[in-house]
Amino acid sequence: MTYQTIILTEADGVATITLNRPEVMNALSSQMRAELLDAVRRAEKSARVIVLTGVGRAFCSGQDLGDGANVAQIDLERTLRDEYEPLLRAIMDCRLPTIAAVNGAAAGAGANLALACDVVIACESASFIQAFTRIGLMPDAGGTYWLPRQVGFARAMGAMLFADRITARQAADWGMIWEAVPDDAFASHLAARAGALAKGPTVAYHGVKQALRQSYAHDLEAQLALEARLQGACGQTRDFKEGVVAFLEKRPPAFEGR
Repeated sequence: MTYQTIILTEADGVATITLNRPEVMNALSSQMRAELLDAVRRAEKSARVIVLTGVGRAFCSGQDLGDGANVAQIDLERTLRDEYEPLLRAIMDCRLPTIAAVNGAAAGAGANLALACDVVIACESASFIQAFTRIGLMPDAGGTYWLPRQVGFARAMGAMLFADRITARQAADWGMIWEAVPDDAFASHLAARAGALAKGPTVAYHGVKQALRQSYAHDLEAQLALEARLQGACGQTRDFKEGVVAFLEKRPPAFEGR
């Protein structure tokens, strides 16, 4: 696929997917959703970590309300089911760690696209807005699932009813995102974070993702069984053997991602 709305680059195990519609604050058109899905699947085959970010002053402003002749006639249920859900699942189920590098405003579905990633790192000037009620809609794109689990029921309800702007620093304090970074250090800090994951034990990272995401639906017995199964798989990897040898030799491990 030739991309028109995103940019996909890969270097040193880090695949960077950049939303590239700055003239509309990287709003999500149907074409962009299709290209994002293809890029995530393609990056998963060759990279060791995926970074999702945006061009310009916004990460993503959400659904492109100008994507179609008559916005009032958009079949929202079909759009969510057929276009958003496959994309969100591809990100959440990806075997690689995913980082949302939020470089500016993340609003509506754009905010929830970021929350679907494993880790959210934002520059301090960035913000998050559950803007749906401002146009007579309720939150979607997984927001009603992730936000209450991350910040609690009361904060999720307030954020969604009032559609208030949440600063990156506030989001970090609430536990909504992993960290907020000063703007002038954002690029270098992100590169260091992504680079560290790209050099890490990929199978173990996938185990972490599976165990945490499935824990919401498990009781203790089921979770312990899942841990045992996933840990058994980790124990068969070259990375585990390398990790033990490196520990005994008192040196940094050289993980291969397998």
